[in-house]
Amino acid sequence: MTHEEKPSPSLLDHNGGQIAYHAHLIDEQPTIVFLHGHGSDMDGTKALVVEEWAKQQKFGFIRFDYFGHGQSSGDMMDGTISIWKADCLAIIDQLVDGSCYLVGSSLGGWLMLLVAMERHDRIAGIVGIAAAPDFTEDLIWNELPPQQQADMEASGKISVPNPYSEGDVIYPYQLITDGRKNMILNAPIPITCPVRLLHGYKDEEVPWQTANRIADAITGDDVDVLFDADANHRFSEPNQLDTLLATLAEITRKQPQPQAI
Repeated sequence: MTHEEKPSPSLLDHNGGQIAYHAHLIDEQPTIVFLHGHGSDMDGTKALVVEEWAKQQKFGFIRFDYFGHGQSSGDMMDGTISIWKADCLAIIDQLVDGSCYLVGSSLGGWLMLLVAMERHDRIAGIVGIAAAPDFTEDLIWNELPPQQQADMEASGKISVPNPYSEGDVIYPYQLITDGRKNMILNAPIPITCPVRLLHGYKDEEVPWQTANRIADAITGDDVDVLFDADANHRFSEPNQLDTLLATLAEITRKQPQPQAI
């Protein structure tokens, strides 16, 4: 392998497909699991920065691609919140021994919260980056005028402008309907592990108020929201990455405690 070639990912068999992942596991040490955003993959800047930090700090680390993303099998148009949550649970259940910390970006922040509720005995702490729970309803469906909603129901999909590149992002209608089964912001969120939420005031994709809504809904008392006045949705500038790593350092210094049921 030359220095320019990336190592091939490992593959985890799951639901008739394969989840591509990179794992660096250490016996008797917590594992940090990175959950990327919608349409992104495990090779993004934040994932790699957290991976390097985790290795330096002697933590285990896993990054992986959801169904239909990156190097995992499947078509993203067939993906749903339930499918991607199942991917996250499979990675944790089959690869991680002991406790883990979750770092979730955008969609990954929604999945992070869902996983923390379902695996309360495994999750020692969570860090959300522009976390976007309920985005399928609040930021896609509710933003469509009635005619476009009807068109989406009839055609099974809708195209919206991509904020990061030319062309459109296509959302399938099943992403909306399945998302409704996983919405969490309109009821208490039973998470008691430490929670840190990072969000930029200049985020044009997910309103910064979402972080406050999450914090208000979480039932635990160890919740902090950190806003960056200049950060956009990516939260990837050097000083913002420093904030992310400092937050990870703070939360992982806490003695891991199983979440209360």
